[in-house]
Amino acid sequence: MREFHIRIPCGDQDVTQLKIGDLVYFSGAAWTCRSRLHKHVFDDGHPLPFSTADRNLLIHVGPVIVGEQGQWKLVSFMPTSSIRFEKWGAKSISEWGLKAIVGKTTMGETTAQAMKEHHCIHATPLGVTPNLFLDRIKIKDVYWFKELGSIEAAWQLEIDRLGPFMVDIDCDGKNRFDELDEVIEENRKKAYQYLNIPEEFELTKLY
Repeated sequence: MREFHIRIPCGDQDVTQLKIGDLVYFSGAAWTCRSRLHKHVFDDGHPLPFSTADRNLLIHVGPVIVGEQGQWKLVSFMPTSSIRFEKWGAKSISEWGLKAIVGKTTMGETTAQAMKEHHCIHATPLGVTPNLFLDRIKIKDVYWFKELGSIEAAWQLEIDRLGPFMVDIDCDGKNRFDELDEVIEENRKKAYQYLNIPEEFELTKLY
């Protein structure tokens, strides 16, 4: 398993070297986005009020942030499931010029194809670590706080060696979770055969 440290903003040469299964840490400028922000931009037609050229890392996260003595204090930070945003995945990559997306689990085929076309990767956290990231993140600014609320706003971050994250979709469009599904299916067939369970067997439905 290889390990990489990527500085944001990053270019094609930074992300095309990453392959599924690699570990990656990010440093530099990043920003957050969830469902309401995607909808606000792509469905409702509001352009982003900031440039993404210097922050081409997007993190799917709703951080818990509170105001304290005139400053923002980060309380909890855990990326959320990226598959929830598959509807907007390809468009966010092409229109925002993204080179990396961080979020829990993975994304779908349409987004993976856009990542192949535009040289972008998706990386997922290893485990659930909502408080281990806190000392690696500084809050720099926020946009659309009133319009979208604290959780859904576009928080501007400065991150220092944030990670490790595992690359689950690379610039070749390969998906680590798809490969694991194939292994799991093969193991299921072997287990059924060993236990003499017929292929047409259906699990009992409890509801």
